[in-house]
Amino acid sequence: MNIALIIAGGRGERTHQDIPKQFINVFDKPIIIYTLEAFQKHPDIDAVYVVCLDGWHEILKAYAKQFNITKLMGIVSGGETGQASIRNGLFAIKEKFNDDIVLVHDAVRPMVSAEIISDSIAKCRLFGSGVAAIPCVEAMLVTEDKVSSSFIYDRDRLMRTQTPQAFPLGKLIWAHEEAKKRGITNSVASCTLMIELGQTIYFSAGSEKNIKITTTEDIEIFKALLTTKNADWLK
Repeated sequence: MNIALIIAGGRGERTHQDIPKQFINVFDKPIIIYTLEAFQKHPDIDAVYVVCLDGWHEILKAYAKQFNITKLMGIVSGGETGQASIRNGLFAIKEKFNDDIVLVHDAVRPMVSAEIISDSIAKCRLFGSGVAAIPCVEAMLVTEDKVSSSFIYDRDRLMRTQTPQAFPLGKLIWAHEEAKKRGITNSVASCTLMIELGQTIYFSAGSEKNIKITTTEDIEIFKALLTTKNADWLK
């Protein structure tokens, strides 16, 4: 079984909107629904869980019914941090599933493709993890003050991680229990948590189009990607 765990616990202050960014409507559909549809349509995804802000659970249920997200099996409250939110979702999944594969994914990455989902699952089956990532193409400079730099970092040694990040459920449960023992409380992603615990992670296919919506500018990029997605010149 392959289970998608969608993290939608953020409040989205950087978009300066009155509602969380994952619930902002784009072309009459909430951003989170675009994300859920990607996993709903994928033949290898068996169930979907969402970690959601308190106060938005019933709204999400209504949207899921409206847009026919039939794979949605659970909605869980978020935690104080992203790490805590993922932990809450994992323990909800553990109540019904055993050592299946879990794909942890940001609700605000609505352009995730079927190919990215498939490769994350495939790499996890092959290597024990599948973290969507893309090469770093920009010049990378190290700075202490965000004002100046005098040091270059070799971009060939860097990968930009995205989501989904797939791991066996048992491995993720172990990681969060071990983190609690070691006092690790705010690791920024599942892949960083694994590395902080001394584990090696393996990359799967990502895409420049697999954007994370964090600002109003990102919403405009998302609209443009949706508009051009089926254009002839992209085929």
